[in-house]
Amino acid sequence: MAKEEKKAPKLRFNGYTNDWERKELNNILKINSGRDYKQLNSGNIPVYGTGGYMLSVNDKLSDTDAVGIGRKGTIDKPLYLKAPFWTVDTLFYCTSKENSDVKFIYLLFQIINWKRYDESTGVPSLSKNTISNIKTYVPKIEEQDYISKLFFSLDNTLQLHEDHLQFLHSFKSFLLQKMFFDNDIPPLLRFNKFTEKWNQCRLNDHTIVTMGQSPNSKNYTNNQTGKILVQGNADLYKNKVLKRVFTTEVTKTAVKNDILISVRAPVGDIARNQYESVVIGRGIASIKGNDFLYYQLEKMKNNGFWNKYIAGSTFESITGKDLKNTKIYTTNSDEERKIGNIFSSLTKIIQLQEHKIDSLKKLKQFLLQNMFI
Repeated sequence: MAKEEKKAPKLRFNGYTNDWERKELNNILKINSGRDYKQLNSGNIPVYGTGGYMLSVNDKLSDTDAVGIGRKGTIDKPLYLKAPFWTVDTLFYCTSKENSDVKFIYLLFQIINWKRYDESTGVPSLSKNTISNIKTYVPKIEEQDYISKLFFSLDNTLQLHEDHLQFLHSFKSFLLQKMFFDNDIPPLLRFNKFTEKWNQCRLNDHTIVTMGQSPNSKNYTNNQTGKILVQGNADLYKNKVLKRVFTTEVTKTAVKNDILISVRAPVGDIARNQYESVVIGRGIASIKGNDFLYYQLEKMKNNGFWNKYIAGSTFESITGKDLKNTKIYTTNSDEERKIGNIFSSLTKIIQLQEHKIDSLKKLKQFLLQNMFI
């Protein structure tokens, strides 16, 4: 009988030196099939499909925690299923055997390349037999427990940060609604001592609006010595410009700190230009403006303001005339500066929170790559 192959990961907890054993998955888990739930009544037991939670019913398939993996459809998104639960027939649920930790199995499933085992030529699918025969490396149960506790603690930390990020977005949305005009209703929240009436005017009367003009596509280049081309909403990301395409032909330009707004499919996405100069194509317009105007435009986008200006039903767009005639509100420079500052600060806090979450995700990926074989 051939000797069982063993290896060790690059990164381990101190005191654990035994090699990991190579085993088929059926040695450490049991694969169970989901079932139709339509005969059940409403209740408090969650039903899961390949996309996650669906609804709640009055019966369960399992009294123990398990790991869900898609039988058909989405096959590469393992789910941790906390008992009691029910799964539909497109989602297997895998329970652990005595020599394995279900939380460790969940982590193991995250590093398996499931698409490699896809058995179909159409809708992705897996079978019990295929899953059972997959070979992987596992440590003793005690080390599994340490590893799973580390990663679940990291996941809990990530969830807390993601919840906080959601709160920050909700808080910003709340302030946008309360600190700007809303359907001709004056702002409900203002800084102390500011009582004067806000003025309404056309955007083009208040500032300079430049509609973009696309260069000839033959002048597009990947050579970064050319000018950055901004021609649609795909070039605007998280308040900044993405460098995706360059051009050797200069048509219309925007300079640093100009507000860039998409005027085609979809309309109203905005970003600040952080570069000294960019070329703007026909899907973009540039607007000279302060933070007060920037966040007023963001609020308008969030509220669906541009929907009434969309000219075509098959391809969203607004004309230069519509954009320039758009009504905005202004107030004195001190109040505009204060309002702009609060939203600028809040946006920076959100960006820092997003960076923290990205860093935690990278840390988790690093640990997955180095604490498993």
